[in-house]
Amino acid sequence: MRNLSLLQRWRCLDVQIPGSPQCFTIRSDAGTVLVASERSIAEYDPRTGEVSNEVSLTADGYLSEDGSGVVVGIQDLPDQESVCVATATGDVILYNLSTNQLECVGSVDSGLTGMTWSPDQELVTLPTGQQTIIMMTKDFEPITEVAIHQDDFGEDKFITVGWGKKETQFHGSEGKQAAQRKAAEVLPALPWDDRKPRITWRGDGQVFAVSAVCPLTGARKVRVWNRECVLQTTSEVVNGLEQPLCWKPSGSLIASTQRHPNKHSVVFMEKNGLLHGDFTLPFDKDQVKVSELLWNSDSTVLAVWMEDLKAENGHPNTYIQLWTVGNYHWYLKQSLHFGNEPLKAPACVCWDPEKPLRLHLLTRGWASYTYEWGWSTQRSHGNDSYDNANVAVIDGDKVLVTTFRQCVIPPPMCAFELQLPVPVNLITFHSQVQRTNELAALTADGCIHVYRQGSGAGREDVPGSGFKVVSAPLELQKTYRVDMDQDEPLTLRLLLWLNEDSFLAVAYGKSLSRIVKLTPSDSHDLKDTLEIRSEFPVDGHVISLCHSLRSGTVALQLEDGQIMKLYMDSSDLKVTEWTDSSRNTINFPRSCVQTALCTLNGEECLIGLTERSQLYIGDSQVASNISSFLVYDEFLLLTTHSHTCHCLNLSTLSIKGLQSALSSDGGQNDETVRKVERGSRIVAVVPQDTRLILQMPRGNLETVHHRALVLAQLRKWLDGLRFKDAFECMRKLRINLNLIYDHNPSVFLENVEMFLKQIDSINHINLFLTELKEEDTTTTMYPCPASTTSSSAPVKAGKKVDIVCDALRSTMETLNMHKYCLCILTSHVRKSTPELEICLQKVHELRVNPPSSGDAVSAEEALKYLLFLVNVNELYEHSLGTYDFDLVLMVAEKSQKDPKEYLPFLNMLKTLEPNYQRYTIDKHLKRYRKALHHLSKCGEEHFTELLNLVKDQRLYSDALGLFPSDCQQYKSLSVVYAEHLVEQHQAEQAGLLLWRCGETARALQAFVSCMSWRHALAVATHIPLASEQLTQLARNLAEKLLEARRHTEAALCLEQYAKDCEEAISALIEGAAWEEALRLIYFYNREDFIETNLKSAILDAHSSQMSFIESQKALFIRHKNRLAVVRELKAKARLELFDEEGPDCADAELYSEASSVLTGSHLGSKHSQSNSRISSRSSKNRRKAEGKKYSLKEGSPLEDIALLRALIQIITVVDKMKEEVHNLLKVLVLFLFDAQASSLQSVYSELLQLMETNIPDIWSENVQRGQTPLTGPNSTANSIMTSFQQQRPTASPQDPEVLMAPKTRNNVKWKLTILK
Repeated sequence: MRNLSLLQRWRCLDVQIPGSPQCFTIRSDAGTVLVASERSIAEYDPRTGEVSNEVSLTADGYLSEDGSGVVVGIQDLPDQESVCVATATGDVILYNLSTNQLECVGSVDSGLTGMTWSPDQELVTLPTGQQTIIMMTKDFEPITEVAIHQDDFGEDKFITVGWGKKETQFHGSEGKQAAQRKAAEVLPALPWDDRKPRITWRGDGQVFAVSAVCPLTGARKVRVWNRECVLQTTSEVVNGLEQPLCWKPSGSLIASTQRHPNKHSVVFMEKNGLLHGDFTLPFDKDQVKVSELLWNSDSTVLAVWMEDLKAENGHPNTYIQLWTVGNYHWYLKQSLHFGNEPLKAPACVCWDPEKPLRLHLLTRGWASYTYEWGWSTQRSHGNDSYDNANVAVIDGDKVLVTTFRQCVIPPPMCAFELQLPVPVNLITFHSQVQRTNELAALTADGCIHVYRQGSGAGREDVPGSGFKVVSAPLELQKTYRVDMDQDEPLTLRLLLWLNEDSFLAVAYGKSLSRIVKLTPSDSHDLKDTLEIRSEFPVDGHVISLCHSLRSGTVALQLEDGQIMKLYMDSSDLKVTEWTDSSRNTINFPRSCVQTALCTLNGEECLIGLTERSQLYIGDSQVASNISSFLVYDEFLLLTTHSHTCHCLNLSTLSIKGLQSALSSDGGQNDETVRKVERGSRIVAVVPQDTRLILQMPRGNLETVHHRALVLAQLRKWLDGLRFKDAFECMRKLRINLNLIYDHNPSVFLENVEMFLKQIDSINHINLFLTELKEEDTTTTMYPCPASTTSSSAPVKAGKKVDIVCDALRSTMETLNMHKYCLCILTSHVRKSTPELEICLQKVHELRVNPPSSGDAVSAEEALKYLLFLVNVNELYEHSLGTYDFDLVLMVAEKSQKDPKEYLPFLNMLKTLEPNYQRYTIDKHLKRYRKALHHLSKCGEEHFTELLNLVKDQRLYSDALGLFPSDCQQYKSLSVVYAEHLVEQHQAEQAGLLLWRCGETARALQAFVSCMSWRHALAVATHIPLASEQLTQLARNLAEKLLEARRHTEAALCLEQYAKDCEEAISALIEGAAWEEALRLIYFYNREDFIETNLKSAILDAHSSQMSFIESQKALFIRHKNRLAVVRELKAKARLELFDEEGPDCADAELYSEASSVLTGSHLGSKHSQSNSRISSRSSKNRRKAEGKKYSLKEGSPLEDIALLRALIQIITVVDKMKEEVHNLLKVLVLFLFDAQASSLQSVYSELLQLMETNIPDIWSENVQRGQTPLTGPNSTANSIMTSFQQQRPTASPQDPEVLMAPKTRNNVKWKLTILK
């Protein structure tokens, strides 16, 4: 749905070359034109008209002096820096451009009628006057000469298997008469045919076609020859075939023209000579003759050069039309009318070989024109809902308009057509708010036709016809004639319709281009005339003109990429350079064929797309693979050659952000990018909607809903409280409905009533409720852009689903409880804890009291709907839990249950006492606490059953709360509970229960079993026990406490209850409770214990402590030294391996710090796998595996970690000895063992000092690793790699404690100052 827009035109009115032009060629490398006349060969610049080279053809006798000579062909040969020219007399001349010398490289006596070079310029074909073709190499060495007219069909002759005769074959819809139909009579060529052969090459240079008049029939035939000049095929008989012939460069079609009895067509042939498609020229059958057909270099445009057959005053009108094809339909995109003046008629026309849309033209009066077009899509510019997203397509004298807001119609069809009197060359839409659907068309005769929305008359739907007018066509409002010289075609270009009847256009001027403002004439006689109200000359060729509907800015671009801004006062125009906010001049680095204005970070910018797919924003290149783009509101939409469509929010991105967004493929939840079909291009976006229209290369359309557009539009609708539009869009496009609440929870809760009234559909409200979930979709599925926030106010605490369900239910109950009955049921069911009992009660109320309103639902419908939401078995059980048998029967009847399954059970329940009945139901439903509550009310006869229930379900605490503490049931339950606690190894709590309920004997037994000696002795005293039994109990308890190494508690039992002070003192001495032992010795006057027991025990304790401290010291020093060695070995080995074998050596892992990481490779991964297998075993095996992993064996992979763990253990144990050493020192001093005390204090102090001194050295490496610089002037590749390796942790994530030094208790005062 693209049109050809004229970007620029170069004109040179009087090229100073003698004679009249006969043929020309384009010199691509220099950008000049080589033209041959009957007198000379010349080279001129089409921009300036300056002639740079000229050589006479008459001076050396190649052409006659009288001007009757004819040049039949000219070709630029860049490899040879020459030009090849062929004359009608048979000379082939080579003109050297560097030396200006002419050389005749060959001559044909019979003369030449043409010259055509192959596309690779390796071969040249020369048709001669004897109806032969001479093929030569580029060095003009003859290859072969063959006759044009041959009787043979060619090498590709069709094969006939000979099955039956023509009369017996099936002829389809033509019927049997087709078998008897005689062959059509062959008609001779038309009288105005010049009878000369035409030669055209295929784009790959492998074959060429020749069209020539057959001498026998007088009709034209097309023959196809290969590169070796061997005939391949001959065309079928085509009556009325004319002289033009042109092979499509990138296809298999040969274009020619054919005159039918009722029309004049351009026809296409395949290589095999058969016709394959055509299109009709917009002229009467005998009105024009076609001089030439010319394909452009990329095969997208076909130029048709024609002139009238019936000339007025002997001078025919001349036309050039540009045709394109899409979806198998041919469109007339541009029509150039040159009038009937002989000197203004084109003499030579050709396409530029490098610029596909550049056309060169030279008139008979030596006026040179160069036109350059670009592809563009004419669409309406509005951003509001009044804009219909119109797209206009030029097709000759018709404008095909499609309104995408109402309908998506694939081309060549459209919503409506606008018929004009002459062909259209340019279309522009109105750039005024709420009038953007109006358009103006510039026709080939220079008039501007204005179309506006009609008044509505004649648009009504026809009753009973079944048709509805969806998109009313525009109506012709006025036709303006432009009051300026338009003798030449395409004088105006780049038309903008600004406001009312004011137009802005670019016209050719003395200074290359001029901007003109056209407004209706003030004269009453010239009211249908547009006059130039003001104009401004521009020093350069203006190739684009764009307007921003939002800001009113008009920007123009020159051919060198320079950007300028146009200011329009009341009467004057002014053009200035485009600058940014810092007053820096902004220009495109390259010229762009498509431009648009946008706002980026609050600053207005110009976006441009070059013909090489480079996208620029100002002077910054954003991407280099863009096929099309469109600016809509605050979005930039782009399609890329990697078959993706991006939708970027310009208000939240900078230029660097755009570059990074376009360079990435997008993540899983990236809403800005989506895949599209290969070759897709953007056609239009429907404003205030979610539809994006794309066109495929073959011409058909696709409508996509880009996720970024959808979410942006949904946010606008939700902000505007348009819940219905948002809901319908989300339902259709499968957007999670949670977004309606998550976008702004507080606003939704404040407008719940509006939401319900707008939706106004029970099914849709239920759909919304069933999709609710706790997830916040604005942070997971649909994250908000940076410039917007989803929630502006805090909402009340609680679960989201419960909040929404409660809010909707309360509002629905207020509005119309009967109408929203099903929705209310849904709100109960969808809560985090479904309220099925309430639902069933509401259904039961409907059955008991059926509502009388017309919009209410019946109990049966409500129950049926509830069964749809909830599993029938679950609902049956909940109904049973209400103890309402009517409700149970109602649910059971609607379910698929067999009555034999539930009726006997229900009948049995009805016979039971109410409390026992409810107990039975609750037990059946496994609601054991409720069952226990009801069973407790059933009396003494069911107490045994209650005890069994309590035991089975372990409801001891609940059961105790149901009975008073002074009853027998409470005592029985306590005993049962105590037995359970004993089984659970909680005998102390069991004893408390038994004691308070009076079971003192069993309580004593429980306390003794768990060594709760204080409770045991208290219960024994409370019973009371006899003194002998109490003494024996105390001794038994003391014996157990001694076994548990609770010496002080054992001594207390022996002293106070067994009355045995000797055993008590012995227990204290054994437990190293020196101070308490001394107290009892002197309390009971037993000083003999000092000499017999105490002193020896003190000395033994001193000896033991000294030995332990010495062993810990030796172990600490050994582990510390080994750790230093291990670290040094690993560092050396790592450096050696990096230097010799590189970091990928298989043995490097053994000596690397990375080997300590379980997830490492090689040896580390081996240990990781074994540990993962052990992880599922018993705790004993896990501890065993842990010990193996951290082995202190020399050379083990984790030896450094094992050493650190051992050092931590030594430091911790030694630090905990401070209190014990302090008590021992005091008793040693007391009994004059000063030497022993001094030695102990000294040795222990030295060990503590040793540990404190070495802790920083042992654990400093882990701190230093994070601070070591990786790079520097003295760093090498190996040292940097080593630093990276060293920065890896030496411990696995499961052992973070080894990375930190252990803490010691320096505040504990353990030393005695009286000792030296």
